[in-house]
Amino acid sequence: MDKVEQVYRDLQVHLDRMPVNYPATRSGVEIRILKHLFTPEEAEIALHLSMLPEPVTRIHKRLKKSPVSLDELKKTLDQMVYKGNIIGTKENDEMLYSNAPLAIGMFEFQVDRISEDLARDWLLYLDEAYAKEQFKSGVPQLRTIPIEKSIPLPEKYQVSDYDNLKKLVENAPGPIAVANCICRQVKDLVGDSCKVTDLRETCLIISPHEAEYYSSVGIGRMINREEAFSILEKAQEAGLVLQPVNSLRPDAICCCCGDCCGLLTSVMKFPRPADFYASNYYAVVNSELCTGCQTCTEHCQLAAASMSDGLAVINLDRCIGCGNCVTICEFNAISLRKKDKETKPPKDMNGLQMKILSNRISKFKLLTIGAKVLLKQKV
Repeated sequence: MDKVEQVYRDLQVHLDRMPVNYPATRSGVEIRILKHLFTPEEAEIALHLSMLPEPVTRIHKRLKKSPVSLDELKKTLDQMVYKGNIIGTKENDEMLYSNAPLAIGMFEFQVDRISEDLARDWLLYLDEAYAKEQFKSGVPQLRTIPIEKSIPLPEKYQVSDYDNLKKLVENAPGPIAVANCICRQVKDLVGDSCKVTDLRETCLIISPHEAEYYSSVGIGRMINREEAFSILEKAQEAGLVLQPVNSLRPDAICCCCGDCCGLLTSVMKFPRPADFYASNYYAVVNSELCTGCQTCTEHCQLAAASMSDGLAVINLDRCIGCGNCVTICEFNAISLRKKDKETKPPKDMNGLQMKILSNRISKFKLLTIGAKVLLKQKV
């Protein structure tokens, strides 16, 4: 293996230690993806970045054998942030840099600039290794919340804020941005466009820092809350699944379909998709009201609704509580029911990442990482 190839392999191993890991494959597609995203010089620098944000001065100290000056390093890091292959955050007017996972992260940051080759390699990697590996932690990065019209009064007042779409948008500090759906963009590039909807601008960015990033690099645009609600209304009318990031303060809200979404299309291949989802609701059919029209079976993104003896039935192993079947049933034969045990999401993205990591590695390794953080070492 030559020096350049070794740098990319070393970076794969380094990224594989992150909470959302980056597994190797037999095909080597994971290396091709890194080559799409990083130049050899950028890959070398990324090897010295941590999963936690750090100032350029600390990163520069790790580049002992490199002739790169502090100013040159900062310029390169800023360019990498612009390209979307690392994360840059500002704290007390100082830029901090950290490695980004592939998804949610580098992949989404390629929206509006992704190539067909990268799109094809993403789909291959998703199918060969990436999706299966992410399900192993048991902690999904996205969670499903009910569409608004699926919860009638007075039950609507009992919906927790983190399951309430309107509250998530109202409580977002702003600014808010919207971007095209990277998953549908991938399918467009490979000539297999979405069969569920023509909507593309369906990714809401409600974290202030990320909204500003998407806008500043030209992969999203700023919107007000009224426009955000309008976009979400259209998504719900199209029967899309509402999936905010799995935290009390989500950075984004995705509007997904079973035809394009990397998560939905991957989990559908399992016999019990509901096992891999964070959702507090499930659908129930009132057989006395059901007419057997089959509308619900035609619209369910997870194929959870089917027919038995001329009536609709819900397979709870597949139902993720999105509520789409409730709103399209003309005869009010389907309703959402809250699960006996409510699942509360982590506090924020950092809490989500730590929960994923703690489910992936041993307590000893977790303590080792904690010690490195205290010593300001790379993790």
